[in-house]
Amino acid sequence: QVQLVESGGGLVQAGDSLRLSCAASGRSINTYAMGWFRQAPGKIREFVGSISRTGETTFYADSVRGRFTISRDNAKNTAYLQMTLPKPEDTAVYLCAVREMGQTEYGNWGQGTQVTVSS
Repeated sequence: QVQLVESGGGLVQAGDSLRLSCAASGRSINTYAMGWFRQAPGKIREFVGSISRTGETTFYADSVRGRFTISRDNAKNTAYLQMTLPKPEDTAVYLCAVREMGQTEYGNWGQGTQVTVSS
């Protein structure tokens, strides 16, 4: 069983940058695609982006494309979300999860880290 812990959240002003980390333990993440999600108050959890097992392919929600960057370091068993140009509407709890090869759903959710973007 792989366990995920998100960190790096905090308060940031619009236009600044923030880097979130998703540290895995219990099992190597090199067999998983990694996904980032977020949930704001009063809203359902939404997809932010994902990265393939080798890091060769990334996908982003339209709302963050060009502003956020997902990366991974399998040697460190960690995935990252770089928020380069955050906006107030990016305020949410950010969570990471894994997806196994051949699967369509994510699992092993972390507890999340709060990101608050002020204008």
